[in-house]
Amino acid sequence: MTHASQLSTESPRQPVVFIPHGAGPCFFMEWNPPGTWDGMAGFLQGLAATLPERPRAILMVSAHWRTPGFSVTAAEHPELIYDYFGFPDHTYELSYPAPGAPALAERVVGLLSRAGLASSQDAGRGFDHGMFIPLKLMFPEADIPVVQLSLRHDLDPAAHLAAGAALAGLRDEGVLIVGSGMSFHNMRGYGDAAFTAPSEAFDTWLTQAVEAAPEQRASALDQWAQAPHAHHCHPPGEEEHLMPLMVVAGAAGQDVGRRVYSQQVLKTQLSAFRFG
Repeated sequence: MTHASQLSTESPRQPVVFIPHGAGPCFFMEWNPPGTWDGMAGFLQGLAATLPERPRAILMVSAHWRTPGFSVTAAEHPELIYDYFGFPDHTYELSYPAPGAPALAERVVGLLSRAGLASSQDAGRGFDHGMFIPLKLMFPEADIPVVQLSLRHDLDPAAHLAAGAALAGLRDEGVLIVGSGMSFHNMRGYGDAAFTAPSEAFDTWLTQAVEAAPEQRASALDQWAQAPHAHHCHPPGEEEHLMPLMVVAGAAGQDVGRRVYSQQVLKTQLSAFRFG
């Protein structure tokens, strides 16, 4: 993808998806107990086959990049950022040589700016593990151009819903918008049975919010902190793993959402959602 005009040709509308990206490089190493991440890996590996066509590009919103305003990777060949720590040496040699998409980056910034959302391109930023770990399973050939969008540092849900709405038209141009985070993300809760019931209650609420009519959905997600056990599942100031869902839900427009994966992992309930 080297010309903006390549994005504008007619294409079946892509859905938008919010996926869990696991724990660091969990899919590419031994884990105890074995099989912990197999269900999630299988979901990610099967996702491409459910799309209307192969995406022309991917816009990835990762929980692992926060900036004062929205920022977009703009390099032609971004490097990988191994932003996980304490894992086996071989996981720092994983590769995912997907090309960037400078023309798409420029278009994303333009759409956000027209919606009144401050944004910029970052030609020096690479792809973090919230991007390359799940995409290695979803699109292992690494031959689809990818642009990564940051979260805004204030983690304002309304702003992220608005960003998604501004970018929704890209779906009609063959761009797959993916939110990469975790529906439960409290590092103190993983593996602790005391968090099982709270995570299930929050997951039930979140699924109902996603599956609500679009107007009610946006209102509920904007007020997610009022949900049952919200701050047990996403501690205050650490809700970055939920924010990619806001961008995805904003980009959903009038499409109805549904839960497409849910599993108890490390004694907490984790889910994925799709719109369209």
